[in-house]
Amino acid sequence: MYDPSHLRTFLAVAQTLSFTQAARRLGLRQSTVSQHVRRLEDATGRQLFSRDTHSVELTEDGEAMLGFARRLLEVHEQATAFFTGTRLRGRLRFGASEDFVLTRLPEILEGFRHDHPEVDLELTVELSGTLHEQLTAGKLDLVLAKRRPEDPRGEPVWTDRLVWIGAERLRLDPDRPVPLIVYPPPGITRALALEALEREGRAWHIACTSGSLNGLIAAARAGLGVMAHSRRLVPPGLVRVPERAGLPELGEVDFVLVHGRRPGAAAGAADALAAAILSGGDRLHGRARGV
Repeated sequence: MYDPSHLRTFLAVAQTLSFTQAARRLGLRQSTVSQHVRRLEDATGRQLFSRDTHSVELTEDGEAMLGFARRLLEVHEQATAFFTGTRLRGRLRFGASEDFVLTRLPEILEGFRHDHPEVDLELTVELSGTLHEQLTAGKLDLVLAKRRPEDPRGEPVWTDRLVWIGAERLRLDPDRPVPLIVYPPPGITRALALEALEREGRAWHIACTSGSLNGLIAAARAGLGVMAHSRRLVPPGLVRVPERAGLPELGEVDFVLVHGRRPGAAAGAADALAAAILSGGDRLHGRARGV
């Protein structure tokens, strides 16, 4: 009833909320993406997206289809692997940025390990900038991380706005430097935050530096300052800084998958994990259970 290619296209649009970005991710024409979504809507008899010239949003039925589409694709891929006799094996060195510490990425990795038990998965959690450096140096096979706006590398998973966040009780004095809670260099959000403040001529000082997201969250919850963070991944206990604080806009950031150049079994395992992340990408926007 449901064509797997139509389900993949639906997931790409649902995760990017953009027919253009979904087409770029899938290597399809935008008209083909629209056709796939229309055919899936015809098959379900329901409207899955509400869209106009400015925005794309999931309908209530579209939200329901997310879980069904992901499970249907997982079963399809498991059946294909079983009947073709393909068994992935070998060592896969995967790097994920600190941004995903509190998300449901572990559920995606658990599913991948279940489906590919002979793959030796090694996980590295680091700053996005550090992960890109390690990938270039040949120390990783696949990276899920942020990229700078001018960087063309990587397959987009989703695009999000960066926002300023802090403790709800925090009040900024407009006559004093902005207290910043930041990753150390080469953190991408650090660089974007400093660039935004300097463009506006706003004074700042570093109130806390930590290479751990949990360390930054602890400092922010203690009211030490503000931090730049993905709008969809705001940690519990923190809120967006209100516009009246006068902080500059931070713009958007891309979360991407970037493959290394290692040939052989690692490339096949990296492709399979990338497919699992892309098909389950909506789970990356949600908090891990119990958080």
